[in-house]
Amino acid sequence: MFELFNVIVSNPTTNLLVAFYKLFATLGVPFAFGLAIIALTVAIRLILYPFTAAQIKSAHKMQKVAPHLSAIKEKHKGDNKRQQQEIMKLYREHGVNPAAGCLPLIIQLPVIWGLYNVLNVAVNINSAKGLETLNKVLYADFLKLDKVWDTSFLGLPLEGSPSNLFAALPLIVLVPVLTGVFQFVLSKMMMPEVVPGLQVKKEAGKQDDFQAAFQKQSLFIFPVMIGFFSFTLPVGLSLYWNTFTVFGILQQYLLVGAGAAAPYFKKVKLHGRSNKDN
Repeated sequence: MFELFNVIVSNPTTNLLVAFYKLFATLGVPFAFGLAIIALTVAIRLILYPFTAAQIKSAHKMQKVAPHLSAIKEKHKGDNKRQQQEIMKLYREHGVNPAAGCLPLIIQLPVIWGLYNVLNVAVNINSAKGLETLNKVLYADFLKLDKVWDTSFLGLPLEGSPSNLFAALPLIVLVPVLTGVFQFVLSKMMMPEVVPGLQVKKEAGKQDDFQAAFQKQSLFIFPVMIGFFSFTLPVGLSLYWNTFTVFGILQQYLLVGAGAAAPYFKKVKLHGRSNKDN
């Protein structure tokens, strides 16, 4: 199974990474390896775009019908059969398929996991033996490397973790902070926008209260966790994750808008306009 995963996912990803590196190195672009990681991440995001778009749109539709679901559950409390009938009717009326977001996610996960594994190995290739292992999985001779790549990027070694890079103190703080901030923005965007002045009647039960509390706590806990992981993992993986998240923010915004993060985007726009006027 592991060998099959390598053939289908890891090896093609490795070849694509090396191809980008070779391209940037041939053009004499500085920080070729770091840029190759960014380019590879964007390429994977573009390949997965149709699946991610389907998942985002499905989640957005589910958010729109959520108030109606609560109303149905409240109206037919204690009558599970009638609840299911009304819920299915609601889904048909709004063109919602609750399972539509699962398949795209299942397709994406192996690719994302493969990309993570490839980069985790790539940033730590620092010997002739590691280089030989890398060259064995490359499809063409022109892709093979004759020396270990330079893993420095903007003054940071991509194989090092911020927790070990005390010499670059400002950057070791900036990397996990940026990672957490990007993840917070994306998580906020995935929540439904709260329209000012719109009062929604809520008669939520304990389950609804728990779900709301869990969602609110996750909004802050998950970015903090991701930020902590980026503090302990190689900088190269944080570079990949941040690129992945920024692309996700752009995709979310283009497809369904800023969601609950709309006030932040409006503030940024107003600040940009005021600076431009000045």
